[in-house]
Amino acid sequence: MAYLIMLGGLFLGLIFFTFVFIVSKRNGNYYLAPMVTFLFSLLIVVYSIFFVGGFEGMGYLFIAGGFLTISVIGTLLLPLITRRIKSQQLHKGDKISLVVLPILFFAIIGLTIYSDDGYWIIAQASAAPIETEGYRISTISEGKKEITILLGEEYLGKEIQVEDVSKWGSTEITLKLIGEGVDGKVPFIQIGIDEIKEPLKVQTTDGVVFEEIGSSGN
Repeated sequence: MAYLIMLGGLFLGLIFFTFVFIVSKRNGNYYLAPMVTFLFSLLIVVYSIFFVGGFEGMGYLFIAGGFLTISVIGTLLLPLITRRIKSQQLHKGDKISLVVLPILFFAIIGLTIYSDDGYWIIAQASAAPIETEGYRISTISEGKKEITILLGEEYLGKEIQVEDVSKWGSTEITLKLIGEGVDGKVPFIQIGIDEIKEPLKVQTTDGVVFEEIGSSGN
């Protein structure tokens, strides 16, 4: 996963570097491209440490590493690249790039944010059934929540999957119970979630709604 984030940082860094390089073409200050890219990587690091923090902030550090790598490579290749430039005038391709590159840059960021599920599986196993089934909520690191779902005897031998966690409006967690699991045990799952928007609803794909049976750290 880390290498994918780093690869994304490299790609975003390349887009950013190319945009600044084209802008600097008018005055010939090509050194601005690697310099501004480097400074932007530092801004990402500051944002990661002071505004995000924790494990989630590590992803931003990998992205910053991508920008930093591009700035270093750009610095090394700058003499070779500028040697091939015959005119400081922006040609048609440059003007198109100045429009397309920002759109591509923000589209990638937007797609990344949209595709973020906002939840993760902390633990998933089988356990002995309980008398009162439902879920419990507790607070974990950085204010994020942990939802522990406990089930009764009617789910013996089943396996549990997270079918969906809503991103918009109130939080709804939909579970799918399938197949044959461990005999004499029921599925057990702990879900980490960035934020719970009340009212929380935990349900199965069959329409069974679970109630909260206790909470801690709220």
